[in-house]
Amino acid sequence: MIDRATIDRIMEATNIVDVVSEFVSLRKTGVNYKGLCPFHDDKTPSFIVSPSKGICHCFACGKGGNAVNFLMEHEQITYPEALRWLANKYHIEIKERELTDDERREQSERESMYAVNEWAKDYFHHILNDDPEGQAIGKQYFRSRGIRDDIIEKFQLGYALPRRNALCEAAVQAGYKEEFLLKTGLCYRRDTGELVDRYAGRVIFPWLNVSGKVNSFGGRLLDSRTKGVQQKYVNAPESDIYHKDHELYGLYQAKRAITKEDCVYMVEGYTDVIAMHQCGIENVVANSGTALSVHQIKLLRRFTTNVVLLYDGDEAGIHAAMRGTDMLLAEGMNIRVLLLPDGDDPDSFARKHTAKELAAYVEEHQTDFISFKTELTLKGVTDPVKRSEAIGSIVKSISVIPNQITRDTYVRQCAYQLQISEQTLINTMNKLIRDKLASPAAAGRDSGGGAQPQQQVLQVTDAGSERRGQVATLLAQCVVRHGDEVIFDNVETEDGQTVSLTVAQYVDYDLAQDSLRFDNPLYNQVLQEAVAHSGEPGFKAESYFVHHPDINVSQLANSLAVSRYQLSPSMELNLKMDTLRQKVVHLILDYRLAVLDERLKDIQRQLRQAGTDMQRVRELMESYRDTKLVHDALAQKVGR
Repeated sequence: MIDRATIDRIMEATNIVDVVSEFVSLRKTGVNYKGLCPFHDDKTPSFIVSPSKGICHCFACGKGGNAVNFLMEHEQITYPEALRWLANKYHIEIKERELTDDERREQSERESMYAVNEWAKDYFHHILNDDPEGQAIGKQYFRSRGIRDDIIEKFQLGYALPRRNALCEAAVQAGYKEEFLLKTGLCYRRDTGELVDRYAGRVIFPWLNVSGKVNSFGGRLLDSRTKGVQQKYVNAPESDIYHKDHELYGLYQAKRAITKEDCVYMVEGYTDVIAMHQCGIENVVANSGTALSVHQIKLLRRFTTNVVLLYDGDEAGIHAAMRGTDMLLAEGMNIRVLLLPDGDDPDSFARKHTAKELAAYVEEHQTDFISFKTELTLKGVTDPVKRSEAIGSIVKSISVIPNQITRDTYVRQCAYQLQISEQTLINTMNKLIRDKLASPAAAGRDSGGGAQPQQQVLQVTDAGSERRGQVATLLAQCVVRHGDEVIFDNVETEDGQTVSLTVAQYVDYDLAQDSLRFDNPLYNQVLQEAVAHSGEPGFKAESYFVHHPDINVSQLANSLAVSRYQLSPSMELNLKMDTLRQKVVHLILDYRLAVLDERLKDIQRQLRQAGTDMQRVRELMESYRDTKLVHDALAQKVGR
């Protein structure tokens, strides 16, 4: 692992303009640089690079960050890989932290598994291209499917000889241990003790993870052997480097196109992905017939929130389109559905049409998922009970969407389409959200730090939390930008000493008086770290957080630190202590006011539920009166 001192040296040497200039044409505008955003189809330059802050930001799509963030997003590499890229650019020697024996053993085993998989990929590919049997059988199969040689190279397709121990013998001869042939699943051992190849006699589809490392393989029997055979495809078993619910086939080849198009097409199989690429549509991945997992969805979210489910129009295709959609919606994905003409899958449809025809069909026939589900589930349904169940299923899908505006839009659309009261749909949706929140599973997720269900129901029923969140963001922005700056000087403590308070220290002290915290755990982390470092000489909050080793903190700081407009040096306005102090104090008062607003609404809700329990009503009325007095006094203070 890269030690902290080396990371600091890398970040100190890095020039954000130099790094971004390798990928984006920049021109100087005032103290900043501007160019076309590499993360979306930018028509006018909206990508700003600030050398003084060491960050970049697109004001159209919102992507950017420091040099490490930029490289991770643009090159789709991991945090350590981005650091090594920068170290290589600036000729900095990487010093790794000394690993423990267990860490060293685990790392060595994983590296050995990746190494043997890389060798196997090259071995299968060599057999396909250079071995007479591979050319006559494997290469001929791919050509019969219309797959061009350049696509074979792009996906590193291969062929496994039918002899049951051909790969095993070649691997051992090349110096690879049987232990790792078994751990990767390339081979398995029979009861007799014989080691045999898993993929013998099959064409091979290597699985590359998001960084381009080979972590698995899929093998398909040739057409002449599939008749009556149930297991047409064989995939590798789970291993330390491969978990099928964590991976998506074709993501490595598609990631740049997905980022550029801000959209991904989801298909079922290997050949569907390959056929789409051959037609010029590269932003496509496959889950290979398995149900989508949260891991896979979160992996896709790194590149886009827009997904189009592309399946054939028969019953199996419709079932595939419906599977896992609520999970996609719950993760904030925008889903559209495209069913191909009955009898066609993406592979066969792509082979029948030109790239232009395929692109036009995809563009014209896709529809948003809620409209698709509404039409599908209610088609031909006249029975009132079944119709009610179908509508309930549609509302359930809408209820998991985290964005309130999107939910409201779909509710309004469904009310119009179904000719049913909008308020009825809203009430049903809110009940579903509350029931989910009250379930033991939701409680378990919440205790583990997952606050999303709580936020969902508050967004539906209470606008106060949104206001509190906005004020909290402004306070967090003050901490990131000015957390080290003193706003109260010579403050006398209870023991008669005088101290100075920085922005971070004052915010932390004031909130702690009433045990208040931010809802966003990252905001709390930023505040606590700013307080902890406030006494250190040379500490600058903005620089510290923008270049923070925690990628989540770094990305948050970059989004809070960036300004859309920057004054020229002659017009630069130095923020005076009194002005900053007034801003911070006012924001904290506003935050408290938002909290009290929510408490008043909560008491009103409890009063409605109290019914005829007069003792409870009196207690709540007293609580409401006391809270209202504090609220009104604070509101007057905020107004002044």
